[in-house]
Amino acid sequence: MMKLMNLVFLCTLLWSCQTEVKEEAKVEDTAESTPEVAKVVFQNKGHELVYNMVQTVGDYEKFKELKDVTYKYTYNTPDGKVDIAMESYIFDGELSYGSYIKHERTFPALEGKIEQGFDGASFWFKHNGEILDGEEYQKRTRFSRKTNFYWFAMLPKLLDPGLNYEYIKEEILEGQSYDIVKVSFESKEGKPTDIYQLYINKETKLVDQFLFTVAEFNSMNPRLMKVAYEKIGDVLIPNTRKYTNSDWNGVPVNDEWNVVEWTEIKFDNGLTKELFQ
Repeated sequence: MMKLMNLVFLCTLLWSCQTEVKEEAKVEDTAESTPEVAKVVFQNKGHELVYNMVQTVGDYEKFKELKDVTYKYTYNTPDGKVDIAMESYIFDGELSYGSYIKHERTFPALEGKIEQGFDGASFWFKHNGEILDGEEYQKRTRFSRKTNFYWFAMLPKLLDPGLNYEYIKEEILEGQSYDIVKVSFESKEGKPTDIYQLYINKETKLVDQFLFTVAEFNSMNPRLMKVAYEKIGDVLIPNTRKYTNSDWNGVPVNDEWNVVEWTEIKFDNGLTKELFQ
């Protein structure tokens, strides 16, 4: 009788262990097959509108998946000056390089080739292959490398940490309804920071135009930027742009437009960090 009871106990124990293992495996399988999605907490309506716009054009993770980009940058001023550069960026680390083929507005007195670079830690400027380390070259390089990269990746980077969002109003322009959202940066040491006022198309969820300031040069009067997009793979790039001085209602104060075009855009070129050093 005792042997029979021991046998029953042993069988019950084995069955319990097997069931427990199966249940644990089932839980683990479920966890692996269902990735956890972090819930986005919005500051306000303006933040949510910017988030939805970024999902439309492609977020910064998509840029990182594309690894790098090269493109031709053409800048035309109202008085006929032209800059043409070949731009190259690596998205992880925000490395930036520009080789100027023509530079009638950027150090026009320097004849020949000029180059600017940011390697993730420091900025440099070259003229015909020679390093120039004067403050005027360093300041312009810091501005151009940071600004050109930011303009290219601006829309997804409007979800970066440290930004503030304010819903302004809904407005109809030329028969189209827009949500207007102000985006500003947290100030460091009380210094003025850039302000963007986005006009988000209610139908397409795209930014058709925006107002911006240039705090780096203490220019806090707004400029109006109008953009058009090109779809490249899974992302939308605002590659045709023109801007002029305006008021905070988005009304141009003159008809003198700077026109900027990004052409020959190519992603995932296998760029290495040596180019930026």
